[in-house]
Amino acid sequence: MSSGDIVEAFRQAETLVTQRRPLEALRVLEPVLDTASDKPSVQLLLGRAYLFSAQLHRAERAFARVIELDPSDHYARLVLGRTLQRQGRLDEAQTQIRLAATMYPDPAYQEMLGEINARIAVNGNGNGNGNGNGNGNG
Repeated sequence: MSSGDIVEAFRQAETLVTQRRPLEALRVLEPVLDTASDKPSVQLLLGRAYLFSAQLHRAERAFARVIELDPSDHYARLVLGRTLQRQGRLDEAQTQIRLAATMYPDPAYQEMLGEINARIAVNGNGNGNGNGNGNGNG
């Protein structure tokens, strides 16, 4: 695949993720991953596609890889935090969202931090949601 084809596939995958068609985006990303898997932008898009398709552990790995490649990526920390939150891992989520909000003091980030702080306060701990299964479907 030529570099132009890689760029085109990446852009197509971005569009598909934006359109909430993550499984199609994952298919389009396959050849991109073969040649550019260590690029933070590729891992971030991969993580978003996994997150939107509820493949939370895979999303977590992709976002963690972005942070490994670029520790200053506040958005990767934010979406990693949201991914951890969806898994019921509130303490870990709070840490990542707090870091993101510190790195990038945006009102939306502050709001997400407030939400996770409130959820932890209501639950009494950060490792679940009070119903014993940690997924909110108790």
